[in-house]
Formats: sequence, structure tokens, C-alpha cells
Amino acid sequence: MPAYEVWAPHAASRVRVEVDGTEHELARCADRAGWWSGQAPAGDYAFRLDDGPPLPDPRSACQPHGPHGPSRPVDHAAFRWSRTGWRGRALPGAVLYELHIGTFTARGTFEAAAEHLDHLVELGVDFVELMPVCPFPGRHGWGYDGVSLWAVHEPYGGPEGLKRFVDAAHRNGLGVVLDVVHNHLGPSGNYLPAYGPYFTDRHHTPWGSAVNLDAPGSDEVRAYLIGSALAWLRDYRIDGLRLDAVHALADDRAVHFLEELSGEVRKLAVTTNRPLFLIAESDLNTPRTTAPTEAGGQGLTAQWSDDFHHALHCALTGESQGYYADFAREPLAAVAKALTRGFFHDGTWSSFRGRSHGRPFPTTEGHRLLGYLQTHDQVGNRALGDRISTTLPVGRLACGAALVLTSPFTPMLFMGEEWGAATPWQYFTDHTDPDLAEAVRQGRRREFTEHGWAAEAVPDPQEPATVLRSVLDWTEPRRAPHAELLSWYRTLIRLRRERPEFADPDLGAVRAAFDEAAGWLVVHRGPYRVAVNLGPDEAAVPLGAAGREVVAAFGPVAPAGTDVRVGPDAVAVVLTG
Repeated sequence: MPAYEVWAPHAASRVRVEVDGTEHELARCADRAGWWSGQAPAGDYAFRLDDGPPLPDPRSACQPHGPHGPSRPVDHAAFRWSRTGWRGRALPGAVLYELHIGTFTARGTFEAAAEHLDHLVELGVDFVELMPVCPFPGRHGWGYDGVSLWAVHEPYGGPEGLKRFVDAAHRNGLGVVLDVVHNHLGPSGNYLPAYGPYFTDRHHTPWGSAVNLDAPGSDEVRAYLIGSALAWLRDYRIDGLRLDAVHALADDRAVHFLEELSGEVRKLAVTTNRPLFLIAESDLNTPRTTAPTEAGGQGLTAQWSDDFHHALHCALTGESQGYYADFAREPLAAVAKALTRGFFHDGTWSSFRGRSHGRPFPTTEGHRLLGYLQTHDQVGNRALGDRISTTLPVGRLACGAALVLTSPFTPMLFMGEEWGAATPWQYFTDHTDPDLAEAVRQGRRREFTEHGWAAEAVPDPQEPATVLRSVLDWTEPRRAPHAELLSWYRTLIRLRRERPEFADPDLGAVRAAFDEAAGWLVVHRGPYRVAVNLGPDEAAVPLGAAGREVVAAFGPVAPAGTDVRVGPDAVAVVLTG
């Protein structure tokens, strides 16, 4: 009979496993404090602690009836992987594509998403980055309120569906990155506190009590999170993980959780002979996140760069509210600093925070920063979930794309960006608890009415129309002007692959000149110049050398000796020498 075990130090006297409605006693483990184990028949199962109700297994690999139902065992060895020859690929030099399974297609499943992998291959990206896929209540959601951190959301296709998607991606030469959330769990279906000290009041986060990484019992909590991370990389053959909001992982231990996690991932990479990696979302602006552990760092491979996004967003849109204020004062100067220094806030004053922020980033390691024009956060956390493609002319979108895809960073695109999708990407939920649903609805409205929005203008997260509006329209890439922009993205990604100067991560080798008043910016990438004009008039952009060839352009451009004449909202990539 199968063995069952669970860490349940909060159980006072007994733990039972209920399999298909029949209960079986588990015994305390003499050599593992807080653990209970025993044998029982195979089947759907749940644990009962003392006289409590049946609860799903914290390490459940499958929740066929959702986060509140019983768990189901998964035999990972039974899946028949294709002989693709895929041995992984390293992150440096790659281009990532972030997508949400539920809105990438109308069907919202792994199977439906796999049907569009040929589009990503033709686009030229290297990795698909999936937003979180752990179970959450209902069918629709962003995934950041997931629970059961070892399981896969059933409406997407469950464990089998994720494996088939990864297998299909690898057959097409694409790696897969998975977004995982270790800093909190969803408010609905989170049964971990019943089992043990998974959370602590020693620290507090925007979501309440912090995940217990340094209080009593934290050894097991850390093992739980690390085991989940390794399971994605091992059992599902995921190539890398994106770690959500690591600045909210409060940990005062001598060895930080991220350092421990990165060490375990490196060990797994050796045993599997695959280049596994970790990407952090961090608000700290510190190079410690990606510095080697032997140098006192946390050893992650890369981190998101909101500074570059904010600078570029201000330059393209003119927005200046909230955290954009510091970048909006001189947006082209901010873009230039990010491209040449990595962080804009590298010890400088942040008016949004009311204090100095950040420290300098190593100039040789631009690939350790992800650069992007849009992300799920920067679109979905706007009141209307509006993309910049709904307000900016296509030429200006092309300018932004050029600055991202010729940057010294690791570029990342957000689904639909490559054709200037007109569909919004809004905040949507499908909470089955009516009180929680109402709280989320009112909280969203309250947040944006404080910033001047009318309450009725803020989309209702629970309304089915909200998620339907957010689904990509796959007829758009075949129509103007979307098709023109898509062709431009393909051209830029091809240039990045074929001409190594555009993927050179050395920030110290990047030069940038600009005229804030005229609205032009030119970036030097070896012998190449990326000349962008965001001003209202044609500009003569200095190349610093004689132009030999315009290798790519969007909009009206004309070389003129050591200048290139660039029309409004146009961009030229010029080879000099």
C-alpha cells in the first residue's frame, strides 16, 4: 500500500488520512519532529488533524476538485516525455515572453496555449514565462492568490496538461519559465496554518503575517518552499523560475532563504545536467540579489528592472504620477542612465519612497537585469488594465520595442505586445466565497477612487466580462497596423540574435546621447546606433561616425553623413564606420 506522510506539529494527539471516505490512523515519526506517517490504500485523500475536518495535503501534486477538495496522488514517472533532445539553455542572450494561460487563448488551457507556440517560434523568443499555475478558487484569476504550492490549477489542464505544454515547448526549441509565489498564499483555500507554523507575526507584509522563514519551525517551512521549487524544475522539466516579490520574503537568518534556494537549484542543475536558473522580482535595487553566494550575495541569475520600465514608460507616454515622478522629470536622461548604469535609483533620492534608494549595479552584468516595455503588473495594475498600445501611435510603440530589444538587458515581452494588442488586461477574480468576492470588488474600487477614478469606471474583478475583455484577439496579428508592428518585433529579435553587439551585456560599453527638448535619443551599441525620435518634428540625430547602412527602420528615416534624419515617432538602426 502507498505511504502517506505529513508535517503537522499543530496536531495534538492524532492524525488520520481519509482515502475515498475511509479513515486510517497515522503514527508520529520518532526521528522527524512534527511528522506523521503510515500506509493506506491508493485514492483521493485528505488529512484529519485531531477531530478537525478533512484538509488537502500541503504537498498535494493534484487538486482535482479545487483547493478545498481532497488531494490525488500523481505518478510523475508515468508521464512519457518526447525525445526532444532538449537539454535546456542558459538565460544570458535570451528573449522571454510572459503569458497568462487563462487569457492567452479563449479556451484558457495549456492545450490551447500550445497551439500558438509556432507564433512564438516565428517571433524568435527563447523562453515562455508562465504566470502562476497553482490552484486558486474558481476558474479565472491572475494566479498570485494560489494555494497548494506543489499542484497545478485543474481548469488549465492540471499536472498532465502542464507537462504536455512543457514537452511541446521543448519540441519547438522553447524553454519554459514558471512564476512562483513564496511570499504569501491566497486567502481562500490556505489550510497551512492548521498544520503548523507556516506563518509568523515576527514580520508583516502587505498580505498580513509573513511566511515563516526565520522563526521556530522555519526549517520545515523553508524545506516546503524549496521542495516545491525543485519539483517544478525536476518533475515538470521547467527550465527556470521567476520568484514573485522577493523583497517581501522577510528573513533574518544568517543564510537567507534565497541563498539556500539558489544553492539547491544549482545542485539540481548539476544532477540533471541542465542550466536551471532563478529570476527575482525585487523592489530593493540591490546587486546583492544576483551576486554570487561566495561573495555574500543571494546567487540568483537575474532580476526584473522596473527602473528601466519606468523611465521608458515616462519617455513614451509623458505620465508622471506616483512612482513615475522621478523618472518623468527628464525621461530621456532616465532612459540613458538605466541603459548605461542598470539602476536609475542607485543611491539617489526617491520622492515616491521619501528616502534614498538603491545602490550601483555591476556594469558588466546587464544580462542580469530583465528589461521590458510592458508586464502583467504594469498593465493589469492600472485602473482599466489599458495597454500603452491603446493610446500611443504604432511608431512610438516601435521606438519602445527597439530600445528594449537592442538593450544590454535580458528582454522580456508581455503577451500581445508584439502586435500592439488592443485588448486590455484587467484585474479579474472568480472567488467562490461571496464575502471575499465583495471585499475584493470594493477594495479595487476604493484604491482607484482615491486616485480620482469614478467607482463605476473601475472594472468589477468578479464580472465575467472583465476576464473576457482580457483575452487576446488572435485575429489582430493579421490586420494592419498590428501586422506591421509584429514584423518589426521579429526584425529586432532577429537582429539581436544575428548581431552579437545587441546582446552584449556590458553596460560600460553602452553610450547614450539625447536632446530632452527635441525628443531624440541615440544609443551606441558597438558600431551600431539606435536612433529614436519621440519629438513632434523631424530630427537630425548625430551618429558620432559616418553612417554606412540603415539595417532596420520603422517610419521615415534618411541617413545624412554623420547624422540620420528621423521623423516623429520613428526609429532607425544604423551601422556606422
